[in-house]
Amino acid sequence: SVTSGARSAIPDWLAKRKAKSLKHDQEYRSRIELIQEFGFPEASLRLKYTPDRKNIIATGIYKPQMRVFDLHELSLKFERHTDAENVAFDIMTDDWQKTIHLQCDRTIEIHSQFGLHYKTRIPTFGRDIKYHVQTCDAFMAAAGPELYRLNLEQGRFLSPFVTSSPGVSTLSISDAHGLLACGGDDGCVEFWDPLERRRLARLDVAKWLVNEWRPAGFSSAPTFEEFPAITSLQFDPDGLTCGVGVASGHVLLYDLRKPVPVIVKEHPYQMPIKHIGFHPTGHVVSADAKVVRFWNKNSGKLFTSVEPPNDINDVVIPDDSGLLMVANEGVDIQTYYIPELGPAPSWCAFLDNLTEELEENPNGMAIYDDYKFVTRKELARLGLDHLIGTNLLKAYMHGFFVDLRLYQKAKAIADPFEYAEHRKKLIASKVEEERKT
Repeated sequence: SVTSGARSAIPDWLAKRKAKSLKHDQEYRSRIELIQEFGFPEASLRLKYTPDRKNIIATGIYKPQMRVFDLHELSLKFERHTDAENVAFDIMTDDWQKTIHLQCDRTIEIHSQFGLHYKTRIPTFGRDIKYHVQTCDAFMAAAGPELYRLNLEQGRFLSPFVTSSPGVSTLSISDAHGLLACGGDDGCVEFWDPLERRRLARLDVAKWLVNEWRPAGFSSAPTFEEFPAITSLQFDPDGLTCGVGVASGHVLLYDLRKPVPVIVKEHPYQMPIKHIGFHPTGHVVSADAKVVRFWNKNSGKLFTSVEPPNDINDVVIPDDSGLLMVANEGVDIQTYYIPELGPAPSWCAFLDNLTEELEENPNGMAIYDDYKFVTRKELARLGLDHLIGTNLLKAYMHGFFVDLRLYQKAKAIADPFEYAEHRKKLIASKVEEERKT
């Protein structure tokens, strides 16, 4: 993690209360702060990377506000307060200057460079918003079967698209062919052509998942604690693959040429999927409220997972880099760097140098004050391998975190004469130095 707020010894509320005394804390002063003030007073809600790759736009609370961060300066560019919390927003230009926001009080706000440009309302509470470049239409999903359309060229609402779902929860537009996908509360996905203004296809994802899907090694149908309503949608940049996330914690990948999913991936927490993304390396990025998982698009094999300290609201990855940014219920927007996933972006290329230094000196890396990182081989040498699977060991990457006191006791038992041998070597080195003089 390269987030300043990830240091477990300094909680957010304590950092605020003891801000003056923390300046004398050497570890706190040597922390990595990738972007200054990269967070919100209470929580971050939504996060997007501008198409020109020069800024990051984020919304959060409290008070409800939008913040724009300049990546070349690695700092906050400006902040703008709003009247209500943000539900979703979309970027209408290549830079940060024109955005459209869906707020929790049913209002639609259009922001330009100077501030709020126009505000209007929709009849029902909104859930998602997407901007269609080819038609200049802004589509709003709401708690009803209608997809509201606001044409920004004509400056008026057009007749809505009426779906067969009782409510529409999420939207996605493909950059390759402009197809619009909408996910409903009834577990169905509908595909619309905004140019012809008609529905092209409808997939009953929930019916297939409940009746036909069988987990590996099981012959009977699984039980679902939550109805698999659609909670997340995302098109692959190739235009042929669509990722569907449901409330039961499943992620389904569909080839648009087939009515059944190519692969089904289940999250262990069985919580609603909040984000689906496609990485250029061939990995799918799926996130629920607790964990972000990276897995292979073709085989479904897990690559890695990241579990932030707070509940997740949104996830963004800049292009083909290994940088991961997580909007969450904490003060700081959590930032993680995974070198095996890709290089660092050009605006923070110094992260590659830091990882090289950590590879050269892995013993000098201290992530937690009261824990020691040990590999599986070292764990067996200390005689603690029987603790794998218990609460005394925390799995992390290629090893485990063990309590520092337990580690010191186990090390003293496994090698009781270590201090005596160290003392002999120290005496021998001093004697050798005296002989030379």
